[in-house]
Parts: sequence; C-alpha cells; structure tokens
Amino acid sequence: MKKILSVSVIVFMLFVSGFWAKNVCAQDTQSGKTAINEMLLAYYYPQTDAKSEISMRIVNRQGQVRERRLTMLRLNQTLGGDQFYYIYFHEPVDVKGMSFLVLKHIGRDDDRWLYLPAIDLVKRIATSDKRTSFAGSDFTYEDVSGRVLDVDGYELLGEENLGTHSCLVVKSTPKRPGEAEFSYREFWIDKITHLPLKVEHYDLKGKIYKVYETQEIQTIQGTPTITKAVMRDLENERYTEITMKEVSYNMGITSDIFQERLLRRPPRQWIGE
Repeated sequence: MKKILSVSVIVFMLFVSGFWAKNVCAQDTQSGKTAINEMLLAYYYPQTDAKSEISMRIVNRQGQVRERRLTMLRLNQTLGGDQFYYIYFHEPVDVKGMSFLVLKHIGRDDDRWLYLPAIDLVKRIATSDKRTSFAGSDFTYEDVSGRVLDVDGYELLGEENLGTHSCLVVKSTPKRPGEAEFSYREFWIDKITHLPLKVEHYDLKGKIYKVYETQEIQTIQGTPTITKAVMRDLENERYTEITMKEVSYNMGITSDIFQERLLRRPPRQWIGE
C-alpha cells in the first residue's frame, strides 16, 4: 500500500511540475512579448507625429569619420500600426538631397524608396534589402523603422540593472530564421520608460556581432526620448553614433507629404534647406 501511494505521489508531483514549467514558460513568452510591444510603442510610436534633426557620425577601425546631417519626419496612422517616414539628407555634399521614404504596413511588406540625386534615380528597396546598411552606417533600413512584433518569438530572461536603470531582459528570435540577419537578439528594456537601453545581435553561430546602446535620454514635451545612441559593429571594429539635435512632437504633419513623387521635390515647409 505504501509503495502504491509513493508511486502515486511521484506521478502527481511530475504532473504538477510539468504543468508548472509549461505555465511558467507560457508566462515568460507572454511577458517577453508584452515588454517588446511596450518598447516598440515607446521607441517608434511616441505621440502622433515627430520631426527630428539628426546628426550621424560613422567611424571606421582606422578612426576615420564620416558625418551626415538629416531631417526625419514620422507620422503614425494608428498606434502600433501603419506608419510613415520621410528622411532627407542635408550634408555632406555628396549625399545632399538624398531622401528615403518608408510606408510601414502591419500584416504585409513595407514599401521603401530611396532617391539618389547624383543619378536622379528613385530606387525601390526590396524586402530582402531592408537588412542592408542605411546610408553607409551601422544601422540597417529595418533599424530605422523597426520590425513587426509578430515576426519574432519572445522569452523573458529576467531582470538586470544597467547603471541606475532597472531593466527587463528579453530574447527575441525570428520565426523565419532565413529572413533575418541575426539568429536572435537580446534586449535590455528600461522598466520605467520602456525604451531599449541595449540590444545585442547574435549571428547564426551564436556569436555576438553587433551591439546597440542608448547613451542619453531626455524628456521632450513630456515624452522620454532617446537623444543619443550608438551602434557598434564588433566584427569590423566600427561604429555609428546618432544624436538628435532637435525633436518636436505633434507638429501637425499630414499624410500627403509621404509620396514617392515628393522624393525629388521634398516638402520645404518641413525639410527646410
């Protein structure tokens, strides 16, 4: 009788532990997805629209520096949904007039175009090209406008402090590995602002090859905003710094300026000279 009871207890404990582990795993997955969704909203969707004046420094392993100055316009169609971007390059001379348009769609491929004034060519950027370098920097086209939430799976790894910031650490793995340049990424997400403070990119062999780090956050019009960040290419020993010189929200930007034909004729009321 005691033997039967002990076997029954063992079976019950195995069942309970299996159920608990499955539950915890499901909770970690859901918590990880929730954390990433909050990060996407805080980082890519703050307020209804935004205008940013941005400087970019690209530094190679020899310490040689290339600089870019650009204006970025953003308009949300819906919170967490479709979104438009217009980016115009002011400096240096060899890229002056270059412009980039993104029509971000949820549930289907984004539309992206790049205008190259040197050859007067508007080039449509294929979906497969969204992982290539943006304007020669260490950021990709996809980094600029972000990945859609449902293309990756998520796991909450735990909590960790970065300096004075308490963070959630989340692992993000593409559901279709062949469609991403990384095998997985790990995010350190500030628990208060929900902004990403660090993102590590791992290649198909599980080796870290690229790291994003937030260097400065300011509160602008009541909105925590990343105003300085760096992307480091560890393999090629180079990095790109971006600095938001000026950020304004809720400017009244309208959807009519986000058109392919306006890549050659930028909206001067928003872009300036």
